[in-house]
Amino acid sequence: MHLDVLDLRQFYYRTRLGRAAQTAIRARVLKLWPDAQGQTVAGFGFAVPLLRPYLATARRTIGLMPGPQGVMHWPAGQPNVSVLCEETLWPVETGTVDRLICLHGLETSEHPSAVLEEAQRVLGPGGRALFIVPNRAGMWARRDGTPFGFGRPYSQGQLDVQLKRHAFVPERHATALYMPPSRHPFWLKSSALCEKWGHAVSPVMSGGVLMVEASKQVHKPIRPGLAEKVRNPLRILEGSPEAKPV
Repeated sequence: MHLDVLDLRQFYYRTRLGRAAQTAIRARVLKLWPDAQGQTVAGFGFAVPLLRPYLATARRTIGLMPGPQGVMHWPAGQPNVSVLCEETLWPVETGTVDRLICLHGLETSEHPSAVLEEAQRVLGPGGRALFIVPNRAGMWARRDGTPFGFGRPYSQGQLDVQLKRHAFVPERHATALYMPPSRHPFWLKSSALCEKWGHAVSPVMSGGVLMVEASKQVHKPIRPGLAEKVRNPLRILEGSPEAKPV
């Protein structure tokens, strides 16, 4: 079940823990996608906190918010780019999105397969999608006081399998949110250090969220007609050989 947009806005924009989480995840997104010059960038779920760096350079930025969650005006003080939509039918033309970020859109959906089908549909040739979900082995998935404690957390293998079933090819993996989901001032002040340390020892430590960059799998088109050439073609229509003098 999707969280309410008011609760998500309160967490990410009104609490120190939410702002620290936003900073940590956005830093990893920018490391994967440092630039979106002239591209169409979309976010599904509540991905708008991660879209702000692309507002100035992207050709178009769209915040897709599912109906059960609700919608809010974003960005504040600027022309609105967010839209309320059905999670199984996005108001985006097929094959027009270059970069897609899904945050709080997959693990909370009652129709995850339909969400992935829509993501597959809207991505254009060479497009990439970034799926960010709670890590089943992480601390954040066990804490109900944050948005990452709701829905179905994933393991890396589970997410990869689900993406492959919907014709996505996992390309790169990343993690974020190594700081504890605590509002204690000590941990909030140490959030940047926790992220740095966590990335250094990630093989033995689990971050709060898993991130998978995936490309769209495009099947090779099948040419119409015969699959192979005829080995001994008839030459009846090629004309008769020229007459030779005796």
